[in-house]
Amino acid sequence: MITHRVRTHASREDLPREGQLAWKLAAAAVDPVPVEREVAEMIGNRVIDNAAVAAASLARRPVASARAQARAHPYAPGAAVFGLPAAFRSSPEWAAWANGVAVRELDFHDTFLAADYSHPGDNIPPILAVAQHRGLDGRALVRGIAAGYEVQVDLVRGVCLHEHRIDHIAHLGPSAAAGIGALLDLPVETVYQAVGQALHTTTATRQSRKGAISSWKAYAPAFAGKAAIEAVDRAMRGEGAPSPIYEGEDAVIARLLSGPDAVYEVPLPAAGEAKRAILDTYTKEHSAEYQSQALIDLARRMAPRVDLDRVREVVIHTSHHTHYVIGTGAEDPQKTDPDASRETLDHSIMYIFAVALEDRAWHHERSYTPERAHRESTVRLWRRVRTVEDPEWTARYHDPDPDKRAFGGRVVITLDDGTVVEDELAVADAHPAGARPFGREQYVAKFRTLTEGVIDEAEQDRFLDLACRIDALDANGVRALNLAAPPGALTEPTAKGLF
Repeated sequence: MITHRVRTHASREDLPREGQLAWKLAAAAVDPVPVEREVAEMIGNRVIDNAAVAAASLARRPVASARAQARAHPYAPGAAVFGLPAAFRSSPEWAAWANGVAVRELDFHDTFLAADYSHPGDNIPPILAVAQHRGLDGRALVRGIAAGYEVQVDLVRGVCLHEHRIDHIAHLGPSAAAGIGALLDLPVETVYQAVGQALHTTTATRQSRKGAISSWKAYAPAFAGKAAIEAVDRAMRGEGAPSPIYEGEDAVIARLLSGPDAVYEVPLPAAGEAKRAILDTYTKEHSAEYQSQALIDLARRMAPRVDLDRVREVVIHTSHHTHYVIGTGAEDPQKTDPDASRETLDHSIMYIFAVALEDRAWHHERSYTPERAHRESTVRLWRRVRTVEDPEWTARYHDPDPDKRAFGGRVVITLDDGTVVEDELAVADAHPAGARPFGREQYVAKFRTLTEGVIDEAEQDRFLDLACRIDALDANGVRALNLAAPPGALTEPTAKGLF
């Protein structure tokens, strides 16, 4: 890996394109290095994972609304839309939109955490949609997905967005554009312009993940994927982007991030170096914010030792990020409100830990129902949970050694007689360093669980057969990478829009 130092440059310095981060991202993405077998297998796992969580969300209103928008934009050859029959094809940017919402709705797919945080599986819907539209094979598809993951993960390693309240889709727009560029084998110049356009149009604030969190949390990454496709289309037609998009006097670093004097260090593969970033990412066993994964597992482990009727206080000692984003450090009253939206409860570790402690389990639907959130015993326990930032856990969160990095915490439960029950867990059981790391078997099991009762078994089998040999698929196989619901199973939303 080569570490690139990125800083603001005055306009009079006339920074050459080749010296700009957007150019370096583009060059790394389209470098024609073969995709390693291990990487291709993991890409298959993540395609399975995305399809699983998308299937489980097909009946939810935000997903149905996005699907209806895609149905209003049929196109040939086009791309497939999750849940719809194989014969239907939407314009690729709208297919990516609908599929991106379906994948993100339950907050249940893969993650990468470093200087910033991300769900790099969000790259797959736009890259797959373009591959289907252009009739490309599995070899091109895995090349594009590997590049998308690499660019997003490397940006997340080097550039912190959340400390400036910029939403993390600002790393996804460029990565999806770069991945599409690699998929299509475009010139570096074209991808450079697309990366710049995608970044410029996807820099938004983090209010989408604060306060009363709405369905836009699921739509935001889909928006970035759609914007990336449109950026590539414009760049292929010869249209340009603001430049330098990262380093300019009025560009992202100077005006949205740490300012004109800041220096960021972004690692990228050297020419000829394999793109392996996907192997540093991890998926979720539980449908909740990633920082809650280990704490759900810890709650299940601690529950047999705790008399819940006697709990006086629960203190979660954890990282800066967990405390301030999903903990009491966020100072969001909505995080302790039984009437809060599912999206808000998903970002309340106080709620999540209380429910996991009571139920000794977590479920992507049952754990979030209004009845569950209003249970008297839950509300009482929930409001006795608080978080504190522990410098040790913050340091472990950012440890440069991925084998030592920790996303959990230490929990101290005090009972009414002063008895203390204490335990800690560094990473989730499903994490690569956890007690039960996910492999192909676990991805398939998650897929079977989430598609049961939603997708017919024969359709499940057909999809898994394709995904498990993704890099060997021909163009027809790539076009068939979709899950169709049984006829009549999906209902259209009653509310109508413009289309």
